[in-house]
Amino acid sequence: MEIHEHLRALDFGVVITYLLVLMSIGAYISFRKKKNTGLDYFLAGGTLKWYSIGLTMWGTNVGPSMLIASCAIGYTTGIVAGNFSWYAFIFICLLALVFAPHYKNTGVSTLPEFMGKRFNSTTRELLAWYSLVTILISWLGLTLYAGGLLISQIMDWPLWLSLVTLMLLATFFAFAGGLEAIAVTNVFQMILLITASFILVIAGIIKLGGFDALATQVPRDYWKLFLPIDNPDYPWVAIVLGYPILGVWFWCTDQSMVQSVLGAKNLEQGQLGTNLTGWLKILDVPLFILPGIICYLLYPGLGDENEAYMTMVTGLLPTGMIGFIIAVLIAGLVSTIDSALNSFSTVFTLDIYARRFNKNASPKQLVTVGRLVTLMGAFLAILIALGLARISGMDLFSLFQAILGYLAPPMTAVFLLAVLWKRMTSQAANAGLVFGSLISLLVGILQLTGTPNEGVWPHFLLVSFYLFVAIVILVIFVGLTSTRKDKVSFPSLKQSYRQLSYRVSNKVMIAWSTLFAVMLFLYLFFN
Repeated sequence: MEIHEHLRALDFGVVITYLLVLMSIGAYISFRKKKNTGLDYFLAGGTLKWYSIGLTMWGTNVGPSMLIASCAIGYTTGIVAGNFSWYAFIFICLLALVFAPHYKNTGVSTLPEFMGKRFNSTTRELLAWYSLVTILISWLGLTLYAGGLLISQIMDWPLWLSLVTLMLLATFFAFAGGLEAIAVTNVFQMILLITASFILVIAGIIKLGGFDALATQVPRDYWKLFLPIDNPDYPWVAIVLGYPILGVWFWCTDQSMVQSVLGAKNLEQGQLGTNLTGWLKILDVPLFILPGIICYLLYPGLGDENEAYMTMVTGLLPTGMIGFIIAVLIAGLVSTIDSALNSFSTVFTLDIYARRFNKNASPKQLVTVGRLVTLMGAFLAILIALGLARISGMDLFSLFQAILGYLAPPMTAVFLLAVLWKRMTSQAANAGLVFGSLISLLVGILQLTGTPNEGVWPHFLLVSFYLFVAIVILVIFVGLTSTRKDKVSFPSLKQSYRQLSYRVSNKVMIAWSTLFAVMLFLYLFFN
């Protein structure tokens, strides 16, 4: 029985009602909202406390698209994908204890600003272009693709129609103030998604006959975090070497992660907040991956593993509740797409158009350009999503991680060398960003399309590691053979520690030591 055949009029009524309520709230907020500027708007005036930071970082990282993808990978391979959540604690710790003090001391609010101060305006502009590419591919293209699959499952539509419909819905929300509504209700929606996943896990375990059946009926490898080196899905060496490239980029440099820490009331609150994120990431496996494993036992032989989550929803939840979960999923997807479109438009309009093409642009001109860029971003996102649909032989979760693996090496290499290597020059940084990005994107396209032959390519995480090493060698070579033309007064990592008289507080040390002990236990237990 297909997923759409489980849905009743009540479910569709709940979906429509939920979306209409969100748009109504958004329209109300858009009329009464107060505009903030500067630090108050972007960094909450430097008042965020640890619990707000932890929940914000975790909520930004998890979402409907990752929930659907995580359930799918749980269905096919078990908890090995949990490494992308549990292994992350090391890099969240690096942000908290190593890089956050440096960010705080330099007084930056964005990574392009950080790199611009460290090198020059050209580096900052290159990072703006780099951000446009990553937003377009990772946030817009991938999220739209995942959302299109969901709409296709619900409505039994072809993918192209689902993609266009979802993008039109996202655009409609933006004009109706829906983005404001979703921003206000985002925490509430995440709680609903988490609750739904918890209910699915409990209902699934009950239907299986208890925890013993869950533990004994799946293949033994489903409960291992590290698989043999010859495993085609996720060999342990690929995870150990490749994930750090993604981890440093995402957790230590991505604006959506770093911004929460920069908005902390003080450094200690930021370090405790990131620690809470590390604890919350433990929940990813039981909440998002475990439903896929349960689905493997209850509904074996699915034609498409990406249908695992909705198969659980339609198979275990009553009519009405199914519609409510669908509504929350769609609203969350629309929220992500709207936010990504807004970011794409903002970066191009303010960091590129206003700085490079029209420095004297009026506010009206900027708004016009922003709207045109939004439409262009929406069109390109649809094309990228359709292109992703043509990639065969890779589940949704692996596709997400593979694409991030091709985007991460240039930024990770340039960032680490910028922070750790005093001899680094602007020419080296710019060469790493330009040539590194071109090489990484080319390699990614070739591997994803199976050119020249799928069999000759190593695991995509190993490819990410090799790209990182190659870019590091390139940057070091350019750095050693170029001269420093820009006289930039920018503190090194050690100088920041000295200027801050930096020491880790006892609270922070205890919190992170405890998390390290728990993670060590989990890795030993599941191997």
